[in-house]
Amino acid sequence: MRLIAVGRMKPGPEADLLARYQKRLVPRLDVQEVPEARGSVAEVKRRESQALLAALPPSAFVVAMDQGGRTYDSAGFSARLESWLEQPRPLVFLIGGAEGVDASVIERADETLSLGAMTWPHMLVRGLLAEQLYRGRAISTNHPYHRTGRP
Repeated sequence: MRLIAVGRMKPGPEADLLARYQKRLVPRLDVQEVPEARGSVAEVKRRESQALLAALPPSAFVVAMDQGGRTYDSAGFSARLESWLEQPRPLVFLIGGAEGVDASVIERADETLSLGAMTWPHMLVRGLLAEQLYRGRAISTNHPYHRTGRP
């Protein structure tokens, strides 16, 4: 699995959270960063979205993180993740910058995924996504990390 994200992660709690779940994840989650852009909101979204798309392997199965994307409960996400991993195409998640992604990313994406209706800092989304990927894999392998009886 690969995560392509806008911006450089600096040392701190967000990086620690991401690293914690990266160490646990199988298959491994490789992270590639593309630079943040400058300019108007529209220009930033356009440039950052171009950079995300340019970093994609040609045959990738793309899941774009977007507030308007589909939401899942943990068991539902686990099942969906397993179906994505069974494909012969490389699985790639995209996280835009502070302004989000433009329509070109949504159009290229095979799926869009939301962590909920609330707005999350884009650097924090990396760790949140990694945790959900780990949780999803734990559910599918009957690992005790996920406690089904708890909300």
